[in-house]
Amino acid sequence: MIVQLDDVNVTYQAPDGEIAALRGMSFGISDGEFVSIVGPSGCGKSTLLSVIAGVESTSQGSVYVDGDTVTAPSNKIGYMPQKDQLFPWRTIWGNVTLGLELQHQNTPERQEHVRELLKRYGLAEFIHKTPSQLSGGMRQRCALIRTLATDPKILLLDEPFSALDYQTRLSVSADIYAIIRQEHKTALLVTHDISESISLSDRIIVLSKRPAAVKAIHSLEDLMEIPPMQRRDHPAFQKYFNPIWKELDVNV
Repeated sequence: MIVQLDDVNVTYQAPDGEIAALRGMSFGISDGEFVSIVGPSGCGKSTLLSVIAGVESTSQGSVYVDGDTVTAPSNKIGYMPQKDQLFPWRTIWGNVTLGLELQHQNTPERQEHVRELLKRYGLAEFIHKTPSQLSGGMRQRCALIRTLATDPKILLLDEPFSALDYQTRLSVSADIYAIIRQEHKTALLVTHDISESISLSDRIIVLSKRPAAVKAIHSLEDLMEIPPMQRRDHPAFQKYFNPIWKELDVNV
């Protein structure tokens, strides 16, 4: 397993006492796997990503990434937040190379890698533009390329499509899926959208209400070889959707 959580608990100190965010969290993610996390609003999904990223500590239990215990942020992990967070005063090139600058990796070799990513995914001609001159979908691709520029093994995606309108969200999520597959990355996606998780994932982990615990894990064997946009029309789609809907206690 490239990511492994063993009996992870996270508890916060608040003015009125302790707040438990995660409880007995245990699961693994294989190299190259695309896994989605779904759960009720406020259950601790983003906290879970922060723990894996090494920016928050566990109160109990251990997190391992590529065999190493997570104690701090690692360049093996790339994080893609809800909004693209592109700086409006920097060009697209300046934005996608920002991570390289911050990690002191802005070498000619790394820059060539970024140029190849921009060319491969249709953004090479926009390197001198600013974010305001790009569509929402193009901005998200830029954000992903910025994340890929440092060549992480694992991508943590915190609802990266939530700010997009429905039609754009469908096409951009399919684009991001294709890029992640082509670059042979492991991905962990947090989403509120059950349909989105089924469309993109190899497995779906369903969390309980806070404190979040693993409620169920669904392996999507019937859909793994089918592209995201086609999965929504596949007969097996409802086979997975209905149990997850009930596990989340949505209108039931």
